[in-house]
Amino acid sequence: MSNTMEDEDKQTETENAAERGIEAAAPAASEAAQRDSAEAVEEGITHAHADLDPAEVERMTNDLVAALKTVYDPEIPVDIYELGLIYRVDIDENRNVDADMTLTAPGCPVAGEMPIWVENAIASVPGVGQVNVNLVFDPPWDMSMMSEEAKVALDMF
Repeated sequence: MSNTMEDEDKQTETENAAERGIEAAAPAASEAAQRDSAEAVEEGITHAHADLDPAEVERMTNDLVAALKTVYDPEIPVDIYELGLIYRVDIDENRNVDADMTLTAPGCPVAGEMPIWVENAIASVPGVGQVNVNLVFDPPWDMSMMSEEAKVALDMF
């Protein structure tokens, strides 16, 4: 089967899962995922161990970004990645992932739950080993950390 047909099959599976109410990450080969991956690397979001194959790092980065985009702050209709709540994601030589994240406010009602949601999303990525999510408040989050996409979605442009 050609890559195009495989990509179409993956897209159909994703759409079918979404129709059933099942969250599914977008195919890593999508243009948006590739752009997000490149932006993630530029922003310093994902750092991978030098011993890992660059193609594997790219795939994992695409998949990690897609997985993080499935987690939403329940009070804000934008995913946590676009909100700028993910500060750092590191992949070590054993494909273990260590992530730093924050909240829009220290008193967030889901402060105890959201790191678990992020951990589960990261753990769902194929090839990921152990996952450690750290909740940090330095630097404090502010609206300037949101992507343009998030600002448009929230009419804050």
